[in-house]
Amino acid sequence: MTPITEVAGRRLALSNLEKVIHPATGTTKGELLHYYAVTADALLPHLRDRPVSFLRYPDGPDGQLFFTKNPPPGTPSWVRTVPVPHSDDPGARQVVVDDLATLVWAANLVVEFHTPQWTAAAPGVADRMVFDLDPGAPATVAECCAVALWLRERLAADGLEAYAKTSGAKGLHVLVPLTPTPSRTVSAYARKLAQEGEAALPDLVLHRMARALRPGKVFVDHSQNAAAKTTAAPYTLRARAEPTASTPVTWDEVAAGRELSFRFEDVGPRLERYGDLMAPLLAPDRARPLPSP
Repeated sequence: MTPITEVAGRRLALSNLEKVIHPATGTTKGELLHYYAVTADALLPHLRDRPVSFLRYPDGPDGQLFFTKNPPPGTPSWVRTVPVPHSDDPGARQVVVDDLATLVWAANLVVEFHTPQWTAAAPGVADRMVFDLDPGAPATVAECCAVALWLRERLAADGLEAYAKTSGAKGLHVLVPLTPTPSRTVSAYARKLAQEGEAALPDLVLHRMARALRPGKVFVDHSQNAAAKTTAAPYTLRARAEPTASTPVTWDEVAAGRELSFRFEDVGPRLERYGDLMAPLLAPDRARPLPSP
């Protein structure tokens, strides 16, 4: 029998709480749900008002993974959805995770949370920029740290402030709060910086995904600034062998160049110590315009 629980005034059926999702660590679905409940205060502001895409992995990272933008079958009527029309489906809608009840309902589906760089109120107008630093073996997150430090300095030269988090997979994400800017403009600027990075650090940086060139280098993926693309949200769990989370880090940690990787049980103590290191992304007074072309 599926237990019914009440979350923020909503009745939710939470299923298979003892199911092991990460066999490598014995981590159960119930533990993942608990993680989302206790990190909700930090996570929800980064999801709020943004249409969410889900990467679902109900049978764990070794089972079937499927990416969906549409509201899943059985989505409760009280879950907010917003129109996100696109060429394939002009009537398309997506879920917005605005509150704890919606977060727990979605987490019960076993998902990664991915968001665009814009809000539902202003589709295609970015309020942040992202660089996804993806290492090609034998390069690791340590090499990503060196690239992130270069990016931080280069962005600062244009009056922009950068913040870093682990991707929760292999690399790092560098994010920048922006005054509202068309996604196509942000994409062009981000591409230019990735190209500059390759010119400045040719032995370390690639600005395009050329598989043959990847070994030992860091691909600076600027493509997630396109209006149709999404990025793993801060604090989302990832469908990896171990229950890793996309975790904000300090620049001192990046400068140390360590093997930065955090599991779900690491996040709570880090929030107690640092608070939400990504909070400046949400502060209007931290947003800056891109430099004029």
